[in-house]
Amino acid sequence: MPRKILTIAPCLLSILGLGASSVVAAPPEADLPALLDEYCIDCHDGGIKRGGLDLEAIAGDEIGEHAEIWENVIRRMGARQMPPPDEVRPDEETYTASLEALTKFFDSRAEESPDPGHVDAIRRLTRTEYQNAIRDLLDVQVDVSEMLPKDELSHGFDNITVGSLSPTLLSRYISAAQKISRIAVGGDQGSPQIRVVRVPADRTQDKHIDGLPFGTRGGVVIDHTFPVTGEYEVDIRLSRDRNETVEGLNKPHEIELLIGKVKVGEFTVKPPGKSKDYSKVDAHLKKRITVKGGPQKLGVTFVQDSSALLEIKRKPYDAQYNMHRHPRQKPAIFQVSISGPFKADDVVNPTPSQERIFFRHPDSAEDEVDCAKEILSRLMRRAYRRPVSDADLVGPMKFFEEARTEGGYEAGIEAGLSAILASPRFLFRVEVDPADAESGSVYQIDDLTLASRMAFFIWSSLPDDELLEVAEKDGLSDPATLEKQIRRMLADPRAESLVTNFADQWLHLRNLASVSPDLRLFPDFDDNLRQSFKLETELFFKSILEEDRSVLDLLKADYTFLNERLAKHYGIPGIYGSRFRKVMLDEDSKRGGLMRHGSVLTVTSYANRTSPVIRGNWILENILGTPTPPPPPDVPSLDDEVISASLPMRERLAAHREKKSCAVCHVLMDPPGFSLEHYDAVGRWRSRDGELPVDASGGLPDGTEFTGVEGLEEGFLERPELFARTVAEKLLVYGVGRGIGHQDAPAVRAIVSGAEDSNFKLSDIIIGVVKSVPFTMRKTP
Repeated sequence: MPRKILTIAPCLLSILGLGASSVVAAPPEADLPALLDEYCIDCHDGGIKRGGLDLEAIAGDEIGEHAEIWENVIRRMGARQMPPPDEVRPDEETYTASLEALTKFFDSRAEESPDPGHVDAIRRLTRTEYQNAIRDLLDVQVDVSEMLPKDELSHGFDNITVGSLSPTLLSRYISAAQKISRIAVGGDQGSPQIRVVRVPADRTQDKHIDGLPFGTRGGVVIDHTFPVTGEYEVDIRLSRDRNETVEGLNKPHEIELLIGKVKVGEFTVKPPGKSKDYSKVDAHLKKRITVKGGPQKLGVTFVQDSSALLEIKRKPYDAQYNMHRHPRQKPAIFQVSISGPFKADDVVNPTPSQERIFFRHPDSAEDEVDCAKEILSRLMRRAYRRPVSDADLVGPMKFFEEARTEGGYEAGIEAGLSAILASPRFLFRVEVDPADAESGSVYQIDDLTLASRMAFFIWSSLPDDELLEVAEKDGLSDPATLEKQIRRMLADPRAESLVTNFADQWLHLRNLASVSPDLRLFPDFDDNLRQSFKLETELFFKSILEEDRSVLDLLKADYTFLNERLAKHYGIPGIYGSRFRKVMLDEDSKRGGLMRHGSVLTVTSYANRTSPVIRGNWILENILGTPTPPPPPDVPSLDDEVISASLPMRERLAAHREKKSCAVCHVLMDPPGFSLEHYDAVGRWRSRDGELPVDASGGLPDGTEFTGVEGLEEGFLERPELFARTVAEKLLVYGVGRGIGHQDAPAVRAIVSGAEDSNFKLSDIIIGVVKSVPFTMRKTP
């Protein structure tokens, strides 16, 4: 076997355009073929194929014929995962020279023959993109989670598996289009509509809620769009336990109903008396109010008890929502129902959406058709992300004419708008190949397509007027103009979607919604803490984006964002109130970078204990960018093994790794996961795990050994390009809407290289993604 590898040395070196002496300024045996012979072939021949890789089978072929294999070799060697730490390994100079030789070949080939990969020509808007598009098109805030089903994840993001539109889903989109159009235009609502908002059952409501007035406690703030100025009914229900008892209702409590900061209603709830009949204690908590049409914040909350002593008396935990362990000390809001309108106000009081839609009014009945064409054309241009033709207007205008005949001009506009929102031209992002494009050919996408890609990447929404105008003039073809537009978009508030959509999915923050730690072990956990975890990480990522910082600050930082609830959980004194604020940390603080955040530590744990395996795999996938392959179907789980549950987790996993089928992955995952063992399953710092002191000694796949999260962070920061590459890859997957393959590796390397001079600023990586071959070019099927 070694002899076969050595015989192809001239072949490999001639392809690379290198001689043995030019591969490294080191001994001749450091050249690439000899490197394979000495360090790789024993594990990657036809008999062993470790990791599924058989180098012997491709020994006589040119490396260009097996780009996927060699790019995998580059990735694993770049992370120093090959050879394994327990095997004989080349020195650093040999690693560097070999990688430079391989990457130079593939990067040069990619420059000569770019391959942007294949993206589906038709892709449906995700639920998030649809909601944002409605917001930016119509100035209407709607919660589409109540209208449309959740999108499925693929490659870590939900904007990839969106190619199909089932009849059932189509029906949902049509229904949503009709409802949104009615709200936007403020037309005849028919029978009153009702919306029910429930507060999470495990939310503690004993303290002030951010967004509500000071001097109040608990409750909920609801973003709701009132279609017209008129009369609406708000119905409030209190939280009950399984016995239908309103916990904590042992004296009268005051409830306030607010629109914005203005009180529009107040109630008193009292104990039921001797009969203990709780069914009627909240029957009177309903009120009809007159509300100005448009988006409003409706608040329902309790007046804070005036007795400070009673408010803090004997409360060992912050969580007060569980009937048996931590019963509520005071009543709480269970749900709020908003019904209406029951009566529209006769006074003309246009909503923001009406002002946006009806920018022109007809002077006469004869002018209505021309006016409608102008209004619908303007809406269609934004909705369809391109100039509008007369043919595009035929369908919506037909709906306009039919509805106008029956219900008048505004009813016609509502019908035309509904047709636009239900159109495939709005619901789908369609990228049409040139008519003369040959099969498998590569071409530069046009500026309008690029503008649409940019907007859905950075804003998760439609291009705005400025971006469309530049694209219509082919201005995005100029690199300086393109970069100017990217930076403008990043400075826009809509770029927060990179936080709430991209980062939430990349870092698995959305999984927090389904996390329920064992309350017998973690009695202080509630929805308040869950939401605080999420907001800390979102604000942290947002600061990197808005302050144009290096992505390396995500790994290690001297600040974080806290409110009183989270600070108390972390054991950080001096933070009071529900408001989140930036907090500078001491050098010896246990908080800072992503891997110290309660959000990450909780979603990578089980309900009753930490999981070095899940945490290690999260690190390999989301920080190092070298995820382990899924386990074979015949490998049993840890609990199925005959391993004593009384053993410490480190010893249990050590026994698990004795099986060869398990060791292949666990030898990579477990060490980085163990370095986070000082943090328990809900992210609290600990020095002991039960009766034993915590052993946080860990390591990285390159063989680096250390103890604790500090060593883990330093290990990544010693080779910062690896994390920068991971960020670039995640952004590229999210931006182009497909998984990346070996053909994208040269583009990723170019993105990382372009950001190196700025120490890998997030903005430079994003700009590199937009300018990359996969983002700006397309390959025909």
